Amino acid sequence: MNSQQPYIINKNLGQPLGNISGELPSRNSDGLSVIPLTDEQKYVFDKDGWLVIENVLSGDELCEMRDYAVRIRENPESIPKHLRTPLAMPLQRLLDHPVVVGFLNEFTAYPPLSSQDCYGFGHSFCNVMHRKPGEAGLAPHNGSGLLRFPEDVHFYEAHPGKAHSPHTRFVWELNPVKEKQGGTLFVTGSHKGAYAAPEEIQDPDSDVWSSYSCPAGSLIIFAEATTHSASEWKDKEHDRVAIFSLYNPVDSGWSPQRMPHPEIFESMPPMRRTLFRNRHVADNLPGGDFRRLYDG
Repeated sequence: MNSQQPYIINKNLGQPLGNISGELPSRNSDGLSVIPLTDEQKYVFDKDGWLVIENVLSGDELCEMRDYAVRIRENPESIPKHLRTPLAMPLQRLLDHPVVVGFLNEFTAYPPLSSQDCYGFGHSFCNVMHRKPGEAGLAPHNGSGLLRFPEDVHFYEAHPGKAHSPHTRFVWELNPVKEKQGGTLFVTGSHKGAYAAPEEIQDPDSDVWSSYSCPAGSLIIFAEATTHSASEWKDKEHDRVAIFSLYNPVDSGWSPQRMPHPEIFESMPPMRRTLFRNRHVADNLPGGDFRRLYDG
């Protein structure tokens, strides 16, 4: 296989960006080694616009996180008000889980604003989803990410050897999901689609839709440029308990940035706090010179 590095263009005169090796963090804020995507995972995500990674969480860690997510929805009075969020307590560790960082290093991070102590991407929004049988319904949206203005951020770029997904969703499925029983629906490949969706997009049983089954503790990742939709939860054995998180480039976003409560923010490791810095480029690398890769 040809392992030649892609030609990443600098901000000036079409020159290549400086050597980015070593700029993307190899450990997360908890000191855990980042888990890079495999070549197959990169290929599947770029081809399909979505990816399933099974069994990322398990055992006591999974139980602790699921129990806390259910408490937020079902028994919020048992938790102090500022902690009723997936940004707090055990769920906070999902923000920069080694698998999450590995994906974002590949598809979203901006190397000049990244270092071993600073993420090259930002966190925009997260919420707990707790659905029971009969809840939710079809609501198709997005698609055609290759033909959007960059300011929209629902776009997707693909070039030989490199792809960029600036507006990316992560779904932690904390209970099992059975195919066609209420998991998120996708139109595979639509992040690169050039034509408007057909009318059958409004039929949740149409073959135009793809979905998945997965064990509890699995992670679903999709480009927001991919056409996707909620669907009615039908599983009477398990509720859907999931954490939805959205990540953006450091310089832009679709919605207003939602900051953690000050007490939660101050409790975070310094590196995790870099997920919530203001969205701009100039002088936005804590402890470093953002220009260092531009002049090489």
